[in-house]
Amino acid sequence: MAKLDLKDRKILYELDLNCRQSNTQIGKKVGLKKDVVAYRIKRMQEEGVIRNFWTAINTFKLGYNVFRIYINFQNVTSKIRAEIIQYFVNHTNSWAVISVKGEIDLNVIIWVKDIYEFYLFWEKTLGKYGEFFSKSAISIFIYANAYEKSYLLSEEYKKSDRLLYKITCGGKTIEIDKIDYQILNEIAVNARIPLIKLAEKVGTSSQTINYRLNNLIKNGVIQAFRVGIDISKLGLEKFVIQIYLKEQKQRRSLIDYLQLLPYIEYIDIALGWSDLQIEVIIENINSLTQIMDQIVTNFPNAIKNQNIHIATQYHKERWLPLI
Repeated sequence: MAKLDLKDRKILYELDLNCRQSNTQIGKKVGLKKDVVAYRIKRMQEEGVIRNFWTAINTFKLGYNVFRIYINFQNVTSKIRAEIIQYFVNHTNSWAVISVKGEIDLNVIIWVKDIYEFYLFWEKTLGKYGEFFSKSAISIFIYANAYEKSYLLSEEYKKSDRLLYKITCGGKTIEIDKIDYQILNEIAVNARIPLIKLAEKVGTSSQTINYRLNNLIKNGVIQAFRVGIDISKLGLEKFVIQIYLKEQKQRRSLIDYLQLLPYIEYIDIALGWSDLQIEVIIENINSLTQIMDQIVTNFPNAIKNQNIHIATQYHKERWLPLI
């Protein structure tokens, strides 16, 4: 486990708010000189605490819908399992492919332009691998709230207004051209790339890149520039909790309660699976049990059932389809 002090954690927190901030800007907020900030960021990269810098892109704005697929395997060898996972990873419109421990074995998130496109994809998938699925279920992604990484700051985090951004289906779509897509394609996996290098890759001027980036932010296509953290280096784990509600009318008050908690990173709503999904960053399963007990105590008649998933491996996570 990496040894991080409060300054390191504050740097990670600021990088997650906007990793395109300069070291000077971060330094002013955390009380360090820019050279010290640069050294600490480099050290955390070398130690594996910082995995990458990525961009949260609202693909709903680009005209996509999102389907989640939950799969249980049967009669699979390790070779067949790896082949199936690679099949989903190679799909140009897969957002995330995640091996899971819990109620399901694999979680796949797919972008499509319409329902019929998904039907054709799923029909093809079942034709290739359906015999290896003991169960599968599908949900339609509606919206997700992403929250600041308050768990990094112990008692210093903001107790309210933790919402970093919200992505939701529906609404007006935004037309982008080839240059916009090239910019998004680069920053999707390298959000901290300097303007000059980004301009060289795209083949235009840094002024043009800056203008287009600001326009994509203004139009809501770009939601945030974030940092990928290996939370295991901090002695933490991610748990995904699927909540099934007994009383739907309590959903709003439950969300209002959950979003104030520092260890809540995402709250998702989808049709066709659970009523509510929350992603929690905490120390261990014992801490999770305490949290669930606390939720049930505060909302005794709201929850009918809950399931817990642990993501064991992210095979792919990319916030933009490959065109």
